Amino acid sequence: MATDEKPTGEYRQYLPDLNLKRFQVMCTQDAHEYAHDFKTLKQPPWLHALYMHWLELLQEPFKGVTTDGKVRPDLFTLQDENVPIQQIVDATQLMLSLLDEKQKEAVNYHIDSPQWRTWSNPEFLLAHKGVRLDEVNTQVRDAVMNVLKTTLSPEGYEKAVNAMRINHFLGELVKSPRVMNEFSYNFVLFGRPSTTRPWGWSFYGHHLCLNIFLYKGQVVASPWFTGAEPNEIDAGPFAGTRIMQTEEKLGLQLMQSLSAKLQSHARVFAIMKDPAMPPGRWNKDDQRHLCGAYRDNREVPYEGILASTFNEQQKKLMYGILEQYLLYLPAKSRAMKIEQIRRWEAETYFCWIGGYGNDDPFYYRIQSPVILIEFDHHSGVFLNNEEPKKFHIHTLLRTPNAGDYGHALRAQVPAIEGLNGKEIVW
Repeated sequence: MATDEKPTGEYRQYLPDLNLKRFQVMCTQDAHEYAHDFKTLKQPPWLHALYMHWLELLQEPFKGVTTDGKVRPDLFTLQDENVPIQQIVDATQLMLSLLDEKQKEAVNYHIDSPQWRTWSNPEFLLAHKGVRLDEVNTQVRDAVMNVLKTTLSPEGYEKAVNAMRINHFLGELVKSPRVMNEFSYNFVLFGRPSTTRPWGWSFYGHHLCLNIFLYKGQVVASPWFTGAEPNEIDAGPFAGTRIMQTEEKLGLQLMQSLSAKLQSHARVFAIMKDPAMPPGRWNKDDQRHLCGAYRDNREVPYEGILASTFNEQQKKLMYGILEQYLLYLPAKSRAMKIEQIRRWEAETYFCWIGGYGNDDPFYYRIQSPVILIEFDHHSGVFLNNEEPKKFHIHTLLRTPNAGDYGHALRAQVPAIEGLNGKEIVW
């Protein structure tokens, strides 16, 4: 989503020293060697410890994000959202027809496979499944991208492509294009592409992870993760590309528009890494965000203030933010999702961490029974800013109460056979 706002280039004062051993080794490796080193050498230790914790979390059966460990029932229903399911199926079948047998085997998983939950956003290829776009021919790669294009809204597809291009730009900045490039993403199917049965796909890699569940005319795009470091391209063929500046701007406008009293209630911590934070509230990789990779069952109590305290202009800002977070959805699905969120306005919370001056980095979350979104400014991972800066952003969306991966809808999908079954004629 290139905009009229020009890239600032602020990140350039934090470019890393590429003579450091970390970068010297990384630039000689491909994604598999790089991931193997991480898993065996356990470097960096803080991220390896988090990865081990993720594997523990994966042992738990899926429940969904909740406020208190209890899933609220009857929040989600089957509905026709006019999704072009035939075109999506055709695009996916075309992609499958281009794969060899080994690739087909790698790409196809059962719809209930726990592997759906093994997406992650670091640059390390921690779970290699499906096909990786920088390891297939151009025809297959284009066909995979066409599945994304056919499923997502045009503006959602553009945002995804821009995130991928920014990842490529970062790979060039740190001279490790085989680990991070425009196509260092994996694509995998869950269930069989069908116009009448549930199925879905996952697309994941550094700073872009999309999980899509489809059933007839309905789509669930959740969970997803989108990030960028830096969040702009200021050189080369895609100079001018920026993402996530709208949700940043609207979030800050909303916080700044509140009365001093509401600001103090909305702000749960004054400092980005606040000594008052309880253990587990911050970690070096996720920093402030709570519902990233492997956090499928996290308990996230409501914090901050209720949207019912907002005036009309503030509500408009909040729905403007939510519109940005629902950008991946086609227009009708997005409108229906916004209507569903409106119905829960009385139980929608907004909270904030950090300052709210024009240049301050910050975190915010909007959370209700049917949606949870997070925005977080980060310190450097590849760039060397020790403190969070506005050019490194993580955003994510969850559908609480078992809504992720279309889970809450699955029990409502009728079984393929009734009591009388179906006679097979040989």
